[in-house]
Amino acid sequence: MHIGPQEWKQLQDMRRPDASASASASALGPLASLHHRLASARPDEATRHEAAQFLQAQMPTAEHAPSDLPDSPGDLLPWMEANTRDVHARYADYLARRKAGGPRHYFRTRAHALFVLRNIAPTKLVDGAWLYGLVRHWRNPRLSDLVRTYVEELGEGLPDKNHVLLYRSLLARNALDPLDDLPDELWRQGAIQLALGWNAEAFQPEVIGFNLGYEQLPLHLLITAYELNELGLDPYYFTLHVTVDNAGTGHARRACQAALDLLPRMGDVSAFWQRMRTGFQLACVGPGTADVIESFDVEQETLRILARKSGAGHGAHSEYCRLRGRSINEWLRDPAQMPDFLQALESAGWIARGRPPGESRFWQLLQGERAEMFGVFSSYEMQVIHDWIRADGASDGRAWNEAADEGATRRRATFRALARNTHCPPVDGGADLLDPDLAALRERLAASDAADRTAVLVEAMSPATHWSPAGLEATRQFWATL
Repeated sequence: MHIGPQEWKQLQDMRRPDASASASASALGPLASLHHRLASARPDEATRHEAAQFLQAQMPTAEHAPSDLPDSPGDLLPWMEANTRDVHARYADYLARRKAGGPRHYFRTRAHALFVLRNIAPTKLVDGAWLYGLVRHWRNPRLSDLVRTYVEELGEGLPDKNHVLLYRSLLARNALDPLDDLPDELWRQGAIQLALGWNAEAFQPEVIGFNLGYEQLPLHLLITAYELNELGLDPYYFTLHVTVDNAGTGHARRACQAALDLLPRMGDVSAFWQRMRTGFQLACVGPGTADVIESFDVEQETLRILARKSGAGHGAHSEYCRLRGRSINEWLRDPAQMPDFLQALESAGWIARGRPPGESRFWQLLQGERAEMFGVFSSYEMQVIHDWIRADGASDGRAWNEAADEGATRRRATFRALARNTHCPPVDGGADLLDPDLAALRERLAASDAADRTAVLVEAMSPATHWSPAGLEATRQFWATL
């Protein structure tokens, strides 16, 4: 676990519906606020200073985080190779258990998988950001591996390889956004990465160490890709990381080489290495993927969704329908009443738990001919409600809008099998798209000399814009000049 049990309990409590569940999206917590300000625009000096202070505040936690980093820099490459062998062996054991008929290890249902994709988004949407501040120093040959890693995180300017654009597309396709109701703690790791990227000069050893830790191949990446594909969800974002982070010529190997190349020749090696170790441990601060997987409770997520909708739904219903003597408007007046509201729906026979959703009158209001509440819930929210109603039956991973076949035992089609028979348009971010920033970039480049031109390109490659058409074009041009 990346955070202690008490902190995790507090995070879980934040998921439960309360009177603030329908609060304005502008009421962001401090971590989400810092994340948004660092990720949405080029921060001013005051915001960068705030980010640096935030990093300093994370250091004590990082220094107590678990670490298997070797004591000596000379042991880095053997350490990386041993980690890779261990992950591959554990993955082989996982595959053997699955082949023998064992259940999925991570995702009990399709809603569970989508919940995880949504809750890890604050980190995935800033992929690679920790390296950004080093890019403008691209002429330093000792930084070449780290600059190259950042450009590859950006897909070398190709829209279907840019990690952030791929994840944004994954969220949009599965209706997993907006993210403004996520617990504030889930924004911590992404805020750390952004703060490092915007303060790289002051935190160079920590950036190198963070990169060293973050680019090693984790077991959860392999299992996540396998089980997403099994559930009919696109695993490409995760499989891409498996390939680019390889220990032969990929980011894992280059992270080690960069750490060795950047050790001081004339300074205090011991102090620099200790700061790198702290940076390495920063990658473990805040909830990680395993924590988010463990946190899923389909009933609590259903309650959160209903509490979120109650503000908009209160006052929109007629008074003729009553449950336990109260109108629907009265039930929706207070988000904290959602547990009792769900129980009232079950007691009145509106929801038949453990049965096909089509047998529940409540589901019929959401889906089907003349569904009075059609469009109220997003595709993701429908999946959560669908899986909560089906209970144990939802373990088959069926999508909420997939034809019901409750008695079937056939294996469901994987994402890759479905993709072979379906035309999926590529992720688009091409230079021909109508985009105001693209026009502005071209104007600035046309008016710049050779020295200023590179600075303009680097600015457009920031975490705020690199996934946009302008950022993609800037990345392509920058990569072509290296």
